[in-house]
Amino acid sequence: MTKTHGTYDPAFSRLAELLSKLAEDGSEVGASVSVWHGSDNLVEIWTGYADPAKTRPWNQDTIANVFSCTKTICALAVLMLHDRGLLSVFDPVAKHWPEFAANGKENVLIAHLMSHTSGVSAWDEPITLEQVYDTQYATAKLAEQKPWWTPGTASGYHGQNQGQLLGEVVRRVSGKSLKEFVRTEIAEPLGADVQIGALEKDWHRCAEVIPPVLPPMPQIDPNGLPFKMMTNPPLDAGSANTPAWRLAELGAINGHSNAQGLAKALHVISNGGKTPDGRQFLKKETVDLIFQIQAEGTDLVLEVPLCMGIGFGLSSEEGAVGSIPFMPKGKVAFWGGWGGSICILDVGNNVTLTYAMNKMGEGTLGNERTAQLAVEAYEALKEKGIVKR
Repeated sequence: MTKTHGTYDPAFSRLAELLSKLAEDGSEVGASVSVWHGSDNLVEIWTGYADPAKTRPWNQDTIANVFSCTKTICALAVLMLHDRGLLSVFDPVAKHWPEFAANGKENVLIAHLMSHTSGVSAWDEPITLEQVYDTQYATAKLAEQKPWWTPGTASGYHGQNQGQLLGEVVRRVSGKSLKEFVRTEIAEPLGADVQIGALEKDWHRCAEVIPPVLPPMPQIDPNGLPFKMMTNPPLDAGSANTPAWRLAELGAINGHSNAQGLAKALHVISNGGKTPDGRQFLKKETVDLIFQIQAEGTDLVLEVPLCMGIGFGLSSEEGAVGSIPFMPKGKVAFWGGWGGSICILDVGNNVTLTYAMNKMGEGTLGNERTAQLAVEAYEALKEKGIVKR
């Protein structure tokens, strides 16, 4: 059987075996899983290969494009600025970015951008991926357009453009680009191997993204929101392997990390604002902001039921979230990446669970592999008495 490397508490032996099995049967090519509880790193494991030809082993420092798990890092950046009193998430975006007030967006709040409720789910005018790589151009186009629905009344997934929207807020308020802010204010202080894009010096350790085999796309309304978000610009997962993608600042979709890097960055949320060594990185009140519900119901773009907080999807006391039945119940914030990666921040139990891989499957908010790994991790947490049965 393909070996799983790393360290784990004995209670998680079945989780390690599962990761090996998934690599052995071809479900995975390369992947990593991390589980934290409080200051204890209970699981740091990885397996498989960084390329489809299986010539490069997936190592401890292998990083992969984590697609929309990048959005969790963007959310953390904005929450940090709120925590420092440099903005309020309830400020109008135009207070910090005046041009954004154009065409009826003067009352759009930063919280609306964070919760996918702003009405600016994608670009109105046709745009190419190369133009999206041009941060200044792509951001200016978003500032010009009208919202697609009344802001704050419903969520509609800002799949490709949330990074430009929040990144511009970060730049206007902090004076740093989103890339620089993540590097100097998140990655370095927290010792987290996470970055927006990927520095050229790190390309040798980037896993090659293996695009998913997708079923034929059903007929959808070319004027509908799902079509407009998914096709403007059309997104080919293979683009993530190109230099242009890695050099770009796509704060919604081109973050590079692994399970441990994501967990180290996000654990301050699960841990009530504290780092594993006890430093207060965020105020508890800032963490609690995440759980203020901004929208609840069928997302206008993803067309599945979602409960959106500030920067994250939220679980419920029942645990099932729309089409995500594996999500643990309680005070849980989460988001996933195209192909299967996931970040689960269980604030109620002080648990962080992250998963990153290079072989993409179906799904935006997890798939069968994601579910298997999450369920097995939570079984071990229950056995240890960390999570109630």
